[in-house]
Amino acid sequence: MTIFKTTRRLLAGGLVAAAILAGFAAVPAAAQTAAPPNLIDTIKRRGKIIVGMASFVPWAMRDTKNDWIGFEIDVARKLAADLEVELELVPTAWDGIVPALLASRFDTIIGGLSITTPRALQVNFTVPYSQSGTGVAASKQLATNLKWPEGYNATNVTFACRRGTVACKWIETKFPKATLRQFDDTAVVYQEVVNGNAHAAITSEPAPTFAVIQNPERLFKPTENFLTTSVEGFAIRKGDADALAFFNAWITANRESGWLQERRDYWFKSRAWADQVKQ
Repeated sequence: MTIFKTTRRLLAGGLVAAAILAGFAAVPAAAQTAAPPNLIDTIKRRGKIIVGMASFVPWAMRDTKNDWIGFEIDVARKLAADLEVELELVPTAWDGIVPALLASRFDTIIGGLSITTPRALQVNFTVPYSQSGTGVAASKQLATNLKWPEGYNATNVTFACRRGTVACKWIETKFPKATLRQFDDTAVVYQEVVNGNAHAAITSEPAPTFAVIQNPERLFKPTENFLTTSVEGFAIRKGDADALAFFNAWITANRESGWLQERRDYWFKSRAWADQVKQ
């Protein structure tokens, strides 16, 4: 009796296993291996790429017709054109832009987002498509004969910076002998140099470059190099290697062609666009 029951159980188990295997065999091979569509497939099928960005001059800003213009806008528009899809821009508060991406409010962030380790724990970054940093503008009246940078580390030299920024800390470290004056507004920082109350100002670019362009008789740049640097990349949600590869290839191609540098120079090293912007 025991042998009969054991045999019956084995037969039943074999029938179940055979049925499961038959079920798998009935599923087409393509369906067994199909992966969910990647982001680029989704964008192409939708016919539109949705880009998260924030408003910063000259990264992204409104023109006199209330349209978006700026370096990041040029990048997003060319990306959409190369994908042969429409572009939808989603202006987003800066402190909420990464959470909004993670909540799928848009496909990618193209908004001057610096690549940092804490952010890389939340999102995938592309290779850099842009570089930013701090720069310096100096007074022709006070600093023309000072050699950069060693001549600026003196007790009779005064720097201006925006309170609470990396620039202020950098000045304290690099020019410990100099006097440091801190202000809450970048415009006031440069007015101090224009008025001859400070030898130089250090802030994030492009403010130093623009200050020199707007005050060529009073200001100059003792160096064109960034004093501190950061790099920016597109950000996408994690888990999509194909989309990341596509964006990396697009950035590489447009960097090597010179297009990215040409557009960045236009927006960050000139004021040719200034009359297009709302005052």
